[in-house]
Amino acid sequence: MAAGAGGAALGRAALAAPLVLLYYGFSIGITFYNKWLMKSFPFPLLVTLLHLLLIFALAALGRALARCRSGRPRAALSWADCLRRAAPAALSTSLDIGLSNWSFLYVTVSLYTMTKSSAILFILLFSLLFKLEEMRVTLLLVVLLIAGGLFMFTYKSTQFNAQGFVLVLCASFLGGIRWTLTQILMQKAELGLPLSISEKLFRFHEAGMLFSLEICILFLATHLLGDRLSLLNWLGFAVCLSGISLHVVLKARNSKGDKALEPQKEASSDPDLELLLRHPEHGEEEEEVAETPQQN
Repeated sequence: MAAGAGGAALGRAALAAPLVLLYYGFSIGITFYNKWLMKSFPFPLLVTLLHLLLIFALAALGRALARCRSGRPRAALSWADCLRRAAPAALSTSLDIGLSNWSFLYVTVSLYTMTKSSAILFILLFSLLFKLEEMRVTLLLVVLLIAGGLFMFTYKSTQFNAQGFVLVLCASFLGGIRWTLTQILMQKAELGLPLSISEKLFRFHEAGMLFSLEICILFLATHLLGDRLSLLNWLGFAVCLSGISLHVVLKARNSKGDKALEPQKEASSDPDLELLLRHPEHGEEEEEVAETPQQN
């Protein structure tokens, strides 16, 4: 049994390894590709428009294929729901991508990567604003670590560009709005979209992949593009990553606690068990009645 389980684990690891390499390759490649593209074709908003049109076409194709395979109609929103609920998330998404592409005209890849990682800071702030998170001391510590690390990374940077930094920071701000509104939208059960937030579709919840990805981008940027980072910049990067990792650990602990409570909730929802707990004397009366004929 142990050998079989070990072989199955090795098989899954061997299957996942190429996928992880593809993810790293595409994620790192798209950052450097956007930087190269903005130098040779400096029209970031046009690039963003073409990007979103391509996503729209691929999404429509995916919905059509899914409908043909399952034979069931896909979830559809009315125009009122689209304008009131989906449009704000879509607008913040487009502005996030557009400003990110625009910033490549001014900032280095290392400064872009570091500043864009501050999006989690704005996600936390908007989660508190929309009551998706509760204010805790640990969240305040996360905010201070991320903000302090970002300040240390940009302080007296030799390749700092104020205009590009503001563009990336605005993109991170809009990214916080984007993901918060998307979570609210996906949690609307009456819209038929709760499946979109299930773990089956969004499996990227490991902090290690995010950290190693950012480290790879910074390493390649310093060696391939000549980005210059001081010791203080690297220290700020480490402080910022410590804040992000703390947030991920806290979220993982909270999710495990919620999963541990689910079996208890399911057990307490058993109608027979509830009846027995609410009327224990009823069972005692039946035992007394059952014993009476034997005594006679």
